[in-house]
Amino acid sequence: MRYLIALVLLAVPCLGWADDWEDRLIFNESAEGPRLRVISSTDTVLFAPVIEGFVAENPRISVEYLVSGTADINRRVRATPDAFDVIISSAMDLQLKLANDGFALPIDDVPVPHWAQWHHSLFAFTSEPATIVINRTAFEGQPIPQTRQSLIEALRKRPEEFRGKVGTYDVRQSGLGYLFATQDARASETYWRLMEVMGGLDVRLYCCSGEMINDLADGSILVAYNVLGSYAAVRAEGKDALEVVLPSDFQTIMMRTAMVSKATPEPKAAELLLRYLVTERPAVAEEASPLPLLQPSDGSDGRETIGLDPALLTFLDGLKRTKFLSAWEDAVIQ
Repeated sequence: MRYLIALVLLAVPCLGWADDWEDRLIFNESAEGPRLRVISSTDTVLFAPVIEGFVAENPRISVEYLVSGTADINRRVRATPDAFDVIISSAMDLQLKLANDGFALPIDDVPVPHWAQWHHSLFAFTSEPATIVINRTAFEGQPIPQTRQSLIEALRKRPEEFRGKVGTYDVRQSGLGYLFATQDARASETYWRLMEVMGGLDVRLYCCSGEMINDLADGSILVAYNVLGSYAAVRAEGKDALEVVLPSDFQTIMMRTAMVSKATPEPKAAELLLRYLVTERPAVAEEASPLPLLQPSDGSDGRETIGLDPALLTFLDGLKRTKFLSAWEDAVIQ
């Protein structure tokens, strides 16, 4: 409950801050040792238990936790890499590009599976699916769609009820939204048919999962597509009107990743935090945090987890990105 209260308080704009952060919080502020600056796309309410666990084990270290959008994190780190010690993001492709471009400090002997790291520089520590979240009032007496195709059919059947009431990421602005969209498009042509249907219903576009879920909860929209599963589970808890659907046709599962900035002024403390995130989080942290920890089975062939491999860079190519966004706009901005 204290994290929910903190989130509400932090949602109030602080005009005195020099930087326009979505959230900013200092943990263990009175510590006498180094202060780590962590830039992250993860809401404070979700990550606070993890940071509190870390500073409890390392009481000399304080952590300034800064929340920003995935695309904005990429821009900030490239502009001022020495301003941050640890970089955490759900946009795996942008993170991989940062690491590949030399912005990450290589760290040896981090005991993670080979598929959960990139060149000893970028490390995955959660496994989180993209979901469909539905306000049940829109499907009272009718089956809840469990696949993309069944969602298409439901939206086509009652267009006036869903006009202006469906939402998804604005992939032009959201790094995670772009990642999910490109991976969906690679997996199935159904993605494009769904985007065309949603576009024809005046789809509402969002920066982030939290805003979509807020609008679902108050009935402003009735269906949200590609909502991050960890956020959906937390926000839907205790709200009988919301149902989180893991599509049964195929799932898009991302891994949240972390790296130490190569330009960090505190490499030893930053490495301590990274190792804590990836390998040393105690059971109490897992119980307290809604972020699902990476499991050894997540890399098996039976999971549709997005891989930390060069294929992630495909849609970051300038020409390919322009082509993809043009096709997306044709489908969605009607």
